Amino acid sequence: MARTLVFWLGVAESNHEEAHIPHFIITIAFEKILLYPQSMSTESMEGKSPFWKDFTRFILISALIIIPIRTWVAQPFIVRGASMEPTFDDGEYLIVDELSYHFRDPKRGEVIIFRYPNNPSKFFIKRVIGLPGEEIQIRNNNLFLLNDSQPIELNEPYLQKAITAPNALIELGEKEYFMLGDNRLFSSDSRVWGPLERGLMVGRAWLRLWPPYKIEFSPGAHSFGDKPEKSF
Repeated sequence: MARTLVFWLGVAESNHEEAHIPHFIITIAFEKILLYPQSMSTESMEGKSPFWKDFTRFILISALIIIPIRTWVAQPFIVRGASMEPTFDDGEYLIVDELSYHFRDPKRGEVIIFRYPNNPSKFFIKRVIGLPGEEIQIRNNNLFLLNDSQPIELNEPYLQKAITAPNALIELGEKEYFMLGDNRLFSSDSRVWGPLERGLMVGRAWLRLWPPYKIEFSPGAHSFGDKPEKSF
């Protein structure tokens, strides 16, 4: 009987470099017949299923199970680039939750994977900063949420260097999100290509699998809470 191991691999570009995103399947089948040639003639004489029939059956079963999961539930990605350092380093392996955003809206502080607005064939990883209908101000390397009363500074403890430039005022429309990389000096994000449309989101970073010493659920997510910021 064939033993089939299926690997699904995607890549999330975290910088502005142009690179195609490969999606492929590597299927490795180990057949007892290949390991034990003596049993090949015996099983054939007994009229059991030939190798290729079993092999095809297992490929089809694997596809029926894996494809729906990968399409609608979760899929793996590899981080490429430096724009999310120090939260995510180049080469880290993530599992992306594609299901949650079908039932709720993205939250400020979550790290998500999405299709690059200027080239949807590429995938980026950034942090949600501004939500639909909000006004975000960048002033003196800090971020402020402008509400009806007074500006509220967004506290970002995940930043290695709190350098956010240039100064700007961003007004977000319906279903628009303001996305930033954690490595602000080396990130192509909403400061460059504008707000992100909800429809381009793939899902949130749900699990970091590699490297082993950094395995965690909801990697990099930061909860701002109801009133986590400082008012001025």
